[in-house]
Amino acid sequence: MAQYTYHSADSRGDANHGWLHSKHTFSFASYHNPERIHFGALRVLNDDFVAGGKGFGMHPHQNMEIISIPLEGDLKHSDSMGNSGVIQHGDIQVMSAGAGIYHSEYNKNHDKPVKFLQIWVIPNKMNVEPRYEQITLDPKDRKNVFQQVISPNPTDEGLWIHQNAWFNMADWEEGVEKEYTFHSKGNGLYIFVLKGDVLVDAQKLGARDGLGIWETDGIKIKAETPTEFLLMEVPMDV
Repeated sequence: MAQYTYHSADSRGDANHGWLHSKHTFSFASYHNPERIHFGALRVLNDDFVAGGKGFGMHPHQNMEIISIPLEGDLKHSDSMGNSGVIQHGDIQVMSAGAGIYHSEYNKNHDKPVKFLQIWVIPNKMNVEPRYEQITLDPKDRKNVFQQVISPNPTDEGLWIHQNAWFNMADWEEGVEKEYTFHSKGNGLYIFVLKGDVLVDAQKLGARDGLGIWETDGIKIKAETPTEFLLMEVPMDV
């Protein structure tokens, strides 16, 4: 029988530093909730707002798959491998920290904020050679369908990571209903709603609500209003 864990938008950790306002679905930095450490291999889901011209200076990461998904504005990236660039809405960024990497992230613009999701996935291989990739996808390709943005396979649509995980983004009109079938037995699925209202099996979710589902092969999702959401399928045994 399917198991569920529901995280309402207002139950998330709230870290407001003025220039940075971050909502933490799982324990992160000064926010610690022993019941909200991770969902399987999904370790961090931060919903970040960064004021104009501000950002994170060079800092280290190790043995984590780090995914950035811009929602509004322009996010400037640079790292110790010599990569630099800007990502914006429609782009996806992946960084395999592996054996160790330094990077920085800044709001490129001084006159408007940048909003993005920062997601960490526990990898299935430790101390790999660090790597960085970014890709531009067409948001129209997620209209009323699941648009794959992350997978374990370098030849698949989107980007890949060192984990048996699949991410999809969706932008649905009201009334659209589809079934999501898990790719791998033993995986769970975490749905995070960006806008609107959806019904997942019998659970209604609104903007910034999250729901984890496991011990099932698939779920039914219905758009109660025009909605955008992110699906993250990850192994539960980590």
